[in-house]
Amino acid sequence: MTDTTLLIRLADDDDDFILALVPRFVDFTLPPWRRRHECIEGIRDDLLQHLEDQPANSYLYVAEDADGERVGFIHLQRAEDFFTGRSNCHISDLAVMPEHEGKGIAKALLAHAETWAREHSCQLVTLAVFPGNQRARKLYETTGFAPDLLRLAKPVR
Repeated sequence: MTDTTLLIRLADDDDDFILALVPRFVDFTLPPWRRRHECIEGIRDDLLQHLEDQPANSYLYVAEDADGERVGFIHLQRAEDFFTGRSNCHISDLAVMPEHEGKGIAKALLAHAETWAREHSCQLVTLAVFPGNQRARKLYETTGFAPDLLRLAKPVR
């Protein structure tokens, strides 16, 4: 699949297929203090809010193939950089339907994010990824992402 066979459009409130993709965000080994069901619930609630309320500085885009089938999505949020105060484009969520993996859809959505960031005068495109999500990390690294800040966590017991 090439970029020209994909239509990337703003999500509508009836694009709830996005919610069915939420379990993909935890389909790997999580840090021991993270509970799969809590992560799924938190991500689902956040996406639902963004679908229903469409808050400022939050942009959900859907990728459709040449047949109009929804094959993936990306959630962009405009945020202020802590250090510079300039605008950044944060990729909050990115997922592709399992049957459409390996067709360049995620790369096309990442390219869309970069174009969007450029058009909105953003300094950086940022994202966060669990250490155990090797597939996503490889994709991000091969498309030019590199570590910026490393977030560490320690459970309080």
